[in-house]
Amino acid sequence: MISRTWTRAWCCVFLCITCFASYGVEPAYASSSQADNSIKSAKAARPKQPVKRTSPLKSAAPKKSVADQQGPGRISVSADAAVLMDVKTGDVLFEKQENKRRPPASTTKIMTAILGLELGNSDEIVTVSQKAANVGEATLHLDPGEKINLYELITGALVKSGNDACVAIAENIAGSEKQFVQLMNMKALALGAQNTHFGNTNGLPLKDHYSTAYDLALMARHGLSIPQFASITRQKETEIHFLEPDVMMDLRNTNKLLWNYPYADGVKTGTTTAAGKCLVASATKDGRQLLVVVLHAPDRFGDAQKLLEWGFNNTEIVHLANAGQTIAEFTKSKDPVRVFTEAPVDVSITKTERLKLQTHIVWEKNGESPLKAGERLGRWEIWLGKQKLGTVPLLSECDAAKNHSLLSFYSFGK
Repeated sequence: MISRTWTRAWCCVFLCITCFASYGVEPAYASSSQADNSIKSAKAARPKQPVKRTSPLKSAAPKKSVADQQGPGRISVSADAAVLMDVKTGDVLFEKQENKRRPPASTTKIMTAILGLELGNSDEIVTVSQKAANVGEATLHLDPGEKINLYELITGALVKSGNDACVAIAENIAGSEKQFVQLMNMKALALGAQNTHFGNTNGLPLKDHYSTAYDLALMARHGLSIPQFASITRQKETEIHFLEPDVMMDLRNTNKLLWNYPYADGVKTGTTTAAGKCLVASATKDGRQLLVVVLHAPDRFGDAQKLLEWGFNNTEIVHLANAGQTIAEFTKSKDPVRVFTEAPVDVSITKTERLKLQTHIVWEKNGESPLKAGERLGRWEIWLGKQKLGTVPLLSECDAAKNHSLLSFYSFGK
């Protein structure tokens, strides 16, 4: 069992290697000793002070939320920390102490479920261990020796917030909860969650276990891109089936926003004394999905609904370019070459500030050396007034010496 699960676990590590490079983290390799050293290096490299996020469009300067641009006091919430994010663009629409490290409570289970779905086979059978069965607080009341499908355990963790289910998931995937937590921290870094450190799989109080509103938004946004994750978290009520003994268990979602707000469609609650009342929630209205995180929020459901409604009513997505769309012509070479964006370019801004949106091209090549198809020749900067929202690479459409387009050689789109 351990050999099989560790083979699967290290597949996740290797998938994350390229992502780690951008955050200065040493990748993990095949041997366990090297992997342990890599994880220690990652912890050592983790800054003691919160790291300021950067814009999804790779802005050199952090992007202000549109709520900030509307002026202070525009929206007030009871939460100690909060973020409102557009799921499609990743743009932050509202922020309040978004990088403040806080106990995340059971919102931790978002990452546990992500790895369970990405590394496991949904229909594989899990045998509950004594350690998993001994976990207290919010549980599925698992007993040692019970057998249940992995997907059912993940459902129990997300809908009912089963702490014991999280440990059972971890042991099945990585052999132990400790090894699984190491994978959780690696995945968090790979997603850009630089102010997060997990100490367990379920969010039970632990000194070195923390995250931020912004990091939780990044993780939840990734989770919502997984169809099974999105399907599970939108369920108000469901049931799970135990194989041994052959019984059914009814589950009721802890996220009351699913009942109180007609557009709500996920994600996860969390509550401990230290963390206070927390909520990560998503909602979709007229085809647009927003994501809100509120931490230590006395009125978490009210805060979430207020921010979501503000976002739907006052902000919009502006489409700037399609994947592969020609943006300009590079004329510094002997033969002019058209340049394009490899992926679609969209930004979320307030409806009243559309006229302030501007784009500028900055060329990075002088054209003296031969140009190759797909080579980066410059960048497309997106500005909202005096605030740079981000940059997009501009790539050469074809070799400078050729007259035919090579666009057909590329696969575009998200």
